[in-house]
Amino acid sequence: MAAKKTVGVIGAGAWGTGFAQALARGGHDVTLWAMEDEVVSSINNEHENKKFLPGLKLDANLKASTDIQEVAAGKEFLVLASPSLYLAPTLKKITSLPNIAEGSANIGVLTKGFVPSADGPKLIVETMESVLPDFYKGSVCYISGPSHAEEVAIGKITGLVAASENPKVSIRFRELMRVPGLMAYSSFDVVGVQICAAAKNIIAVVYGALDAISETSDIFGDNAESLLMAAGLNEIQTLGFAMGATHAETFTSIAGVGDLDVTCKSKYGRNRRFGQEMIKTDLLSNFKDLVPSRRRHRLQIRSPNSPKQKHKAFDLRRPLPHP
Repeated sequence: MAAKKTVGVIGAGAWGTGFAQALARGGHDVTLWAMEDEVVSSINNEHENKKFLPGLKLDANLKASTDIQEVAAGKEFLVLASPSLYLAPTLKKITSLPNIAEGSANIGVLTKGFVPSADGPKLIVETMESVLPDFYKGSVCYISGPSHAEEVAIGKITGLVAASENPKVSIRFRELMRVPGLMAYSSFDVVGVQICAAAKNIIAVVYGALDAISETSDIFGDNAESLLMAAGLNEIQTLGFAMGATHAETFTSIAGVGDLDVTCKSKYGRNRRFGQEMIKTDLLSNFKDLVPSRRRHRLQIRSPNSPKQKHKAFDLRRPLPHP
């Protein structure tokens, strides 16, 4: 078991809540920040996040607050779990706190995806480093791996990667995650791990669509789904190396093939379900139907265009066809 630490988790969606619950179950002093009053009330009074992680009981020592500065102030560890589009504005709200301004807080992030900008899509850590004090450059920890919140929250075995250019920071987060149910590993390939986390969702949407088609098709089946996953992993690796990934092992580890596999195949996979829904409900026949579906699934439809933009920027050959 890890020594008890104070932790603030910024973002009480399903993944932020599941991760916070795992740390709280392991004995850490954890506080969650949520925007919604009803989420905070549900966690503090009923020990359940009824809005984003319903049906799963949370430890009584896991607390929540709508005051982001209260959640972040004085904490030894801060973990960002806000959606990528809101990551920078959220982080800016706490950068003046002494534990960040003076560098005593260890900062990690769970957010997956790319961040749109005037200069094109940015990586998550790159975006955070542009907001944080300069001494955090190279010292932010990116946490990823095959980790559906539903299983993490109830303590099912889950492997995670703590990726940072600073080996001490990676080890600190690895030790923080030494709690029941979590197995943490270090990595220095921060770019590669981020690319795996961001790009696999696109493959999972297509996988879900193919899975739905396969139910009534004489042409597509398990073999085609395996072909798609292998080609998708190859494409992720190609993009990763073009953007600065450093280790081939990243793509064959839990950060790469592990996360891709669970995202494509798990019953919890939102992107997989979205792909299935596109086929089963003929969703694309009326483009405006994408908006309510996006809201139900909390998907950011703009995100898949980011890897496409990167492919064009690097003039990469892509094994999967794109429009």
